[in-house]
Amino acid sequence: MAQETDQGSQPRPDDVTIVGAGIVGICSALALQERGLSVTVIDRDEPGQATSYGNAGIVSPWSCVPQSMPGIWRSVPGWLLDPEGPLRVRVRELPKLMPWIARFFANTRLRRVHEISNAMDMLMQGNIEAYQHLLKGTGREALLQHSWFINVFRGRRQPDLSELSWQLRMGRGAPVEIVDGRELREIEPELSPQVAQAVIVKGQARALAPGEICRALAEKMRRQGANFLRCDVKSLRPNEDGSIELETDRGLIATNKLVLCGGVWSVELLEPLGIQLPLVSERGYHLEFSEPGVRLNHSILDVSGKFIISSMEGGVRSAGTSEFADVGAPPNYRRADILAPMSKRLIPRLNTAQSRRWVGARPSFPDSLPVIGRLAGIRNLYGAFGHSHYGLGMAPATGRIVAESIEGSKSNLDRSCVSAERFL
Repeated sequence: MAQETDQGSQPRPDDVTIVGAGIVGICSALALQERGLSVTVIDRDEPGQATSYGNAGIVSPWSCVPQSMPGIWRSVPGWLLDPEGPLRVRVRELPKLMPWIARFFANTRLRRVHEISNAMDMLMQGNIEAYQHLLKGTGREALLQHSWFINVFRGRRQPDLSELSWQLRMGRGAPVEIVDGRELREIEPELSPQVAQAVIVKGQARALAPGEICRALAEKMRRQGANFLRCDVKSLRPNEDGSIELETDRGLIATNKLVLCGGVWSVELLEPLGIQLPLVSERGYHLEFSEPGVRLNHSILDVSGKFIISSMEGGVRSAGTSEFADVGAPPNYRRADILAPMSKRLIPRLNTAQSRRWVGARPSFPDSLPVIGRLAGIRNLYGAFGHSHYGLGMAPATGRIVAESIEGSKSNLDRSCVSAERFL
């Protein structure tokens, strides 16, 4: 656990303060420390216990396929009508969502898809090696395991590597191959006989406990001199001298430079400052089967059901489904419960009797890309949020971009694709 400061303590004048102790905030803190800067991290919860805790654990250099793919509109009605479908939209949220939806579909144009894919590739490449570097010396290096990503096809649907999603990956060097059912069950013996074929993506890794990776890195950050302050940030107040004051439930905190890594809650702090960004809460659910009776060798995606199942420290986790709902709306745990029969169909010997539900709020922009870097109009205010489904994979590169932006150093990366100005 990262060390808390005393209630009355203040960051030193040269500190960078980070709001948000998820994987993006912690990777940003470590990147800043590598450049010799002192850091204070603030969160209402312990590190890694919000959205970062509940993801599917995929760390892939090849996650370069945006959500806004051409033709996706054809699938949406069927998903919404299917009780086990991967998408739900709460009707009362539709009026507020319509501008976001319009921007989302504007990003399905082929040229735009390639631009987004290039940006995603920039944020994903080298992420496995980056995590190995970050975890070195923590004693928790084994939390990250090399593995494959197995995309399984049930029923009549067959894999087609000429599809754009595969071409985007393969065009960037992803090692991809098709295997039949017999060979597949040699790799993953627990898979159902109904699985006829699969596409395997090699050169991947998986987190055995995403929240624990974040906690291990937070502890490393603390040992290197960072402060962690557990409190709730209510508002921001920029001052004429460039400093920024944070109103919290533990009093005012002043800082010279501030980085918002608070996911979907970041926009709540920005809107009173006149910065409005199209970030929505795309909630995800998971079930973790604590006595699964089986162990999986790799991460498995059910292509039809659009959920991922993987063995983790706490059991077998089945993660998926998207629900567009206000971040404060009561959870609809039916979205988690449907994963039990779906997982059982995929892994027949899986014991689903004991399970734990989880819900988290993915912060999603309509182009599948985050905002990283300086927020125009306010000196010394920076953002690193909105990573949608890809926060775990993009966090190390995000941290580097945050550190470069604060230092004012030049970069070989084109940061315009993740600038907040693309929405303003």
